[in-house]
Amino acid sequence: MRHALGLAAVAELSQQPQMIELARSVLGPDAFPFRATVFDKSTAANWLVVWHQDTALPLRARLELPGWGPWSVKEGIHYAHAPAATLSKVLALRVHFDDSTTANGPLRVLAGTHTLGVLSDDSVHEVATRIAPVDCVVPKGGIVAMRPLLIHASSKSHAEMPRRVLHIEYAASDSIAKPLRLAVA
Repeated sequence: MRHALGLAAVAELSQQPQMIELARSVLGPDAFPFRATVFDKSTAANWLVVWHQDTALPLRARLELPGWGPWSVKEGIHYAHAPAATLSKVLALRVHFDDSTTANGPLRVLAGTHTLGVLSDDSVHEVATRIAPVDCVVPKGGIVAMRPLLIHASSKSHAEMPRRVLHIEYAASDSIAKPLRLAVA
């Protein structure tokens, strides 16, 4: 479910002192939540995600600027692929509502790849052949912090247990790349 920050319970969780303190310890004193997505992997909804980086950000308005784009609109909100300098001002906190195990399609990451900049799909694939993946096995209630440029993926679940995760993104400020401003999604 995209744009989950509009749900009262999600907005409230994103503002909990522990969450804000964690985000601010990485991004600075003005960090705030701007986007949330709910992932619900189960026997009814079971998918895999190939190796990729998260490079699109929700924005209040479309402005053509060098380094931004391509643009799209998702559920009425403008999105653009952002440059690495902007993405370095974003942190995702992934709250696990279920145990994440090696069997239920956990997040897999290529450690350290968040420092490589924005990569082409071919470069992402090439890096994935050189770096051993790490499964993020997390207990219910645990939190994983990750940068958007971290190359990550997940396999299909091979278990009957669900893997529900609330992925909340925080930014260092709402004017992350002037004159562009983040939209709350």
